[in-house]
Amino acid sequence: MESLLKHIRTIAAAGMIAIATIAAAKAADISGAGATFPYPVYAKWADSYKKETGNGLNYQSIGSGGGIKQIQAKTVTFGATDAPLKADDLNKFGLVQFPMVMGGIVPVVNLDGVKPGELVLDGQTLAKIFLGDIKSWNDPAIAKLNPQAKLPNQAIAIVHRSDGSGTTFNFTYYLSEVSPDWKSKVGTNTAVQWPSGIGAKGNEGVANNVANTKGAIGYVEYAYAKQNKLTHTNMINKSGKSVSPTSETFQAAAANADWKSQPGYGVILANQPGDKSWPMTAATWILVYKQPGDAAATGEALKFFAWAYKNGAKAAEELDYVPMPAAVVKDIQGTWSNEIKDSGGKPLFAMTN
Repeated sequence: MESLLKHIRTIAAAGMIAIATIAAAKAADISGAGATFPYPVYAKWADSYKKETGNGLNYQSIGSGGGIKQIQAKTVTFGATDAPLKADDLNKFGLVQFPMVMGGIVPVVNLDGVKPGELVLDGQTLAKIFLGDIKSWNDPAIAKLNPQAKLPNQAIAIVHRSDGSGTTFNFTYYLSEVSPDWKSKVGTNTAVQWPSGIGAKGNEGVANNVANTKGAIGYVEYAYAKQNKLTHTNMINKSGKSVSPTSETFQAAAANADWKSQPGYGVILANQPGDKSWPMTAATWILVYKQPGDAAATGEALKFFAWAYKNGAKAAEELDYVPMPAAVVKDIQGTWSNEIKDSGGKPLFAMTN
């Protein structure tokens, strides 16, 4: 009997070790939440990183507003936002902010017989559509920009974000830049009072709604347009040129960005000059605490971000995102070393070069 009890205790102990091992493995997963804009590339990076290191990424694609709330509530290791926080908020919460990758926001439409890039819009016309002033696809303003197109006498169905969204911030920032009416009536924010249309959650929700609604127009990060085989429009940029959304046109918009000019590298890339610049280019940022409650978890997150900067460019470019320039990455990693520390003041990231 004693021998049996001893055997049971051995099995139980083994079980506890197994449970502890599983818990430790789960704890190694890096937790983050926020912007849907970069989710496709974060997911791709996470898959490769898991295969290479065994460490996973648990990222909730819930929108920039949700990501900011979760990092402020300290329920995740990092937050992600496409609307950069200003210096006052970064200081108030003790956060470090840095850009992770860049991409483009594109108008997407669901019009029979219209292929990607066949329809062109300019900022003023796009603003009038989302204001509800242009209600039909054969409106003279659209027809003037597309003299060769067979535009249907079809009502425009507007789809916009319903959640707090950095994609919305960048989209409305651009519309405010090009349309005084938009600026005065709606303005720029992560969530606005939309004059018309229906709301959908996340880039995923907008993409799905446009795909399933004839006559629809919405705005999404370009990777979602590609993944869902949606019809994007071309745009007339600040230089008056018609441009397509590509890595080249996103890079052209970002080429002259002075990342050090704003606290937390919070540079807005919308409506940049240049013949090749895509007018709705945007960056996406990460938020972590300067002195995190769980230093080990933040250290693991920084290892992941460093790995993505070093090894993730190809995956980013395949999804038409634009990697951060090497010189900017070096500055960012310097910021990590100088500002992100454990409770004893030791840096959580040590630059190796």
